[in-house]
Amino acid sequence: GDRVLLVDLDPQAHATLGLGCAPESPPVTDVLFGTASIAEAGVPAPGRITLLPSEPRLAEFEEVSGRMIHPEQRLQRALVEAHAAGVRFDHVVVDCSPRADGVLCANALFASRFAFLIVETGAFALQGALQALKVLDAVAENQRRTFDVRTIGTMFDRRTKFARELLVAMHARFGDSMFDTVIRSSVRLREAPAVGVPIQELDPTCRAAADFAALADEVVALSP
Repeated sequence: GDRVLLVDLDPQAHATLGLGCAPESPPVTDVLFGTASIAEAGVPAPGRITLLPSEPRLAEFEEVSGRMIHPEQRLQRALVEAHAAGVRFDHVVVDCSPRADGVLCANALFASRFAFLIVETGAFALQGALQALKVLDAVAENQRRTFDVRTIGTMFDRRTKFARELLVAMHARFGDSMFDTVIRSSVRLREAPAVGVPIQELDPTCRAAADFAALADEVVALSP
């Protein structure tokens, strides 16, 4: 029932394609370039959310951002303008590419109060997460601001000893900054993007949907 905006800031457009939406014009690229508003670029998506779709041209923003003034503030500015125009959301979720040191990720962080670090319970995942934390700390220092970093364990297979041990190690390393909810591995989770709908639309009774419902409760509890 909440109004949710999903911003796809990944040039590979995985969030857009995973929701069965073809990259459209004007996409999020035009919002960052200032040639379209969020109201103009937002499209309805499965799950009763609004999507700012991505497309490969988004990579051009990385290339030309060096010639812009404060390019990392473009998304926040668009959100403020949308709010002033009466286009308002209860939650804004920004999906980023795996690269944490680019201007696109900097836009997401500048506009956000929380940064969620998604960590698969697989080989080398913890090491990669620690490297990502260093990048996030560097971005925060560069922007002269702070944001709350939270960690989510995902693709967890409790049948394997390695996954269980890694989950314990993650809790030991991240402590209270780690969500209690862990997203378990599921065949349904692999099927959902193939048919272009969220897991809650594909199979609301499956365990993956229950995991994300529990995670959503934790996320909402963070907001004032």
